[in-house]
Amino acid sequence: MASATKTRTTATRLLAAAAVLSGLVLGAAPAHATTTAPATTTATLPVVDMEAVVLAAQIDPRRADNTLTPGAHDSVLAVEQALEARHLLDSRWVDGYFGTTTITAYAAFQRSLGYSGLDANGLPGATSLAALGQGRFTVTHTIGPGAKLQRDGYTIDTRTQNMLTAAEGLLGFHLTLSQGSYNPGGDPTSAGTHDGGGVVDINIDTMSTTTRTDVARALREVGFAAWIRNPTQGNWPWHIHAAAISDTDLSTPAQNQTGDYYLGFNGLANHGADDGPRIPIQTWEQYQRTH
Repeated sequence: MASATKTRTTATRLLAAAAVLSGLVLGAAPAHATTTAPATTTATLPVVDMEAVVLAAQIDPRRADNTLTPGAHDSVLAVEQALEARHLLDSRWVDGYFGTTTITAYAAFQRSLGYSGLDANGLPGATSLAALGQGRFTVTHTIGPGAKLQRDGYTIDTRTQNMLTAAEGLLGFHLTLSQGSYNPGGDPTSAGTHDGGGVVDINIDTMSTTTRTDVARALREVGFAAWIRNPTQGNWPWHIHAAAISDTDLSTPAQNQTGDYYLGFNGLANHGADDGPRIPIQTWEQYQRTH
């Protein structure tokens, strides 16, 4: 009996020693020892900045070269890659430059969604951009014209109204319209700029030269491409022509005007130099972020 007890005791001691030795070996394992890898997660989709894309879509087609719109390259590239995947844009145009070929491709995509008219103007809208990005990218800094409303007997959109109100706050007086938006064919002298949203004419008949300049400057400060027009330039009375930069309802001629404004031109067919007050150019959204 004593011999059996001694044998069991010896075995117990050996097992305990083995356990201690095992712990020491595991504790001394190198830092690079293999561990279980965490489960693989789905890659984060790239982000498309809608403000940057819409701005590039106005400026890039008006450039004489392939200079990129600052801050827009990556977002435009993602949009172009999505258009290429849908066989709407050839790979040679997938370069981060939102030129006329990309405008045409985007308009084709809009039409494929059943859109027409202003909704298929090649300028990305929030709904079409989200549809294009499904499974490919997410959209940030979304913008839109908002609902239509009446001002001074003319139709404009909510974004334009808010911009005019902000300009009036800077000036300290009310601005009266002499022409509104969404007026296709209403004024042949406007060359189609008022056919879509975001474009208005301001009545300046009773204003002094200084006040007219102040109004143009205030409109530019809140995000309009704005110029003082006079009868020597065309068949029209004195007025201020203002196009809301990045209004996604802009007609094609109005898109061209906002692009020209960024490039230092007067927005007229003669492609003359900008004759308005020069200030740092910004959109309505950029203005809001600093005021």
